[in-house]
Amino acid sequence: MSAERVFVETAAGRPKSERPITALFADLVNETSLLFRQEIELFKAETAAAVSRAGRGAAAIAVGGVFALGGFLALLATAALALAIVLPPWLAALIVAIIALAIAAVLLLIGKSQLGAEALMPRRTLNSLREDKAWLKEQV
Repeated sequence: MSAERVFVETAAGRPKSERPITALFADLVNETSLLFRQEIELFKAETAAAVSRAGRGAAAIAVGGVFALGGFLALLATAALALAIVLPPWLAALIVAIIALAIAAVLLLIGKSQLGAEALMPRRTLNSLREDKAWLKEQV
């Protein structure tokens, strides 16, 4: 193989260097199309695997949330029982319930304010788009 020139054989059996340019372009189109289809198949496979992992993760979070809620309720009951040592049981339960509801109300108000339309507006993106528009006007 010292001075011999190695050619890549094509489906037609002729070296690529001896084929007409139209055949080479046809090969390019076919190979590009094949590559694109393979990339799409890889994307589908990776997406399916990611969705499967996300589903398992969401299920684990949901089950964990149920157990956390049960633990929190047991903690509230413990607080009411501990307070019942010095107060009547109905009053202890009422005090614990009012405190829990007050904390919940504060957290709900904070969450509502953070989910408002003004808080979710993508300000930096809008500013960037305005700058891009001004730049384009200058260029035209």
